[in-house]
Amino acid sequence: MTWTAPDVERVSGLLVAGEREMLTGYLAWYRGTLLHKCAGLTGEQLARETVEPSNLTLLGLIRHMAKVERVWFRQRFAGQTLDPMYDPGKGKDADFEDLDPARACDDYDRLVEECWLAEAIVADASLDDTFTHAGELYSLRMVHLHMIGEYARHIGHADLLRERIDGATGW
Repeated sequence: MTWTAPDVERVSGLLVAGEREMLTGYLAWYRGTLLHKCAGLTGEQLARETVEPSNLTLLGLIRHMAKVERVWFRQRFAGQTLDPMYDPGKGKDADFEDLDPARACDDYDRLVEECWLAEAIVADASLDDTFTHAGELYSLRMVHLHMIGEYARHIGHADLLRERIDGATGW
């Protein structure tokens, strides 16, 4: 049986809310939007390179965002020591390479899990909580803004990739 990415019910973005609710709400919406862009596609379709010469794929975006969630929330903010998610010998873009369509379900589940773990880590934290990375002081607020920007950029890529795969467009 061939695995296909499940349908996703996205939370709607808030139009009026406090800062915390606005930031976490929009991050949740963007997370759901990336998964929505993948809904109904098989592992083979998710791994398909459609904008040559780029190696960008929907599966690569799923893997990349799982890594980004993990790095910013678990490793940097929470200070957890974790093994690299992908082969460090492949360089910083390993998440976009060596894709295995047969493991697409696992990669998808990993992103969902990393999002859930990130939400749990920040549940009782203040947006003003800070950490130091590479000699610079960062706030949890900045992490939320960075993640919203990261998702927004890659959802633009996902729009184009999805349209090239099966013609689907729109939000």
